Amino acid sequence: MGSKDIVIKIEEGFNSGQKTAINILCLDITPYSKLTQFALCSAFVFICYLAYGYFLELIFSGPEVKPISLYITLVQFLITMLLSYMESLIRNPIKRKVPLRTYALLAALTLGTMSFSNLALSYLNYPTQLIFKSCKLLPVMIGSIIILGKRYGFLDYVAAVIMCVGLTMFTLADSNTSPNFDIIGVIVISMALLCDAIIGNVQEKAMRQFQASNNEVVFYSYAIACVYLVAITSVSGILTSGYAYCSEVNI
Repeated sequence: MGSKDIVIKIEEGFNSGQKTAINILCLDITPYSKLTQFALCSAFVFICYLAYGYFLELIFSGPEVKPISLYITLVQFLITMLLSYMESLIRNPIKRKVPLRTYALLAALTLGTMSFSNLALSYLNYPTQLIFKSCKLLPVMIGSIIILGKRYGFLDYVAAVIMCVGLTMFTLADSNTSPNFDIIGVIVISMALLCDAIIGNVQEKAMRQFQASNNEVVFYSYAIACVYLVAITSVSGILTSGYAYCSEVNI
């Protein structure tokens, strides 16, 4: 399971060979056919992800937002945490199974990937950032080999190399055509991918080992990350300046 930087959460799991419920926004779509389930899941992912990307670039495209990007990230985390808690009230109460030290690590990685991703939008346009995020397969593969001990076939490596070549060509073209391109943005988004490579595999390992639910992992990861962010923004003064800025522009 990758990092939770998308509004929609689609759950599908298997427990001892038995299929569990498939839910979209707390709506059970298990009774529908496989084709209908796939179509609904795909539609929700594309609609929500496109809307999320549009508003994210709209917020972070202004240079004045760069100094308070951590405050915007804090708002995102708080909303995600609250939505996760509301889902637990509707479906099943959250019962922690994963140790807090693991969640402390996941929270730090979640904070890293979201903060770097948001900051990258001050240097890159959203399509470029999205291409990089879509290519997180590469660092995730490396992370899974190191953390989970996975092994991949020859075609998997060929696909990874082709993806690298495509990413390089797209980046070079965008650097010549986009007015909002900066090499610093490439470095920042690469840091986000590094966090993604670790977080996805750590989450998968924790969920397998402790049989934790998606909602539990999301809630505790974002809740602890909120604590980190409140401490960081309070000490740095970003909390007050970010609140003042957002109050003025009605974000």
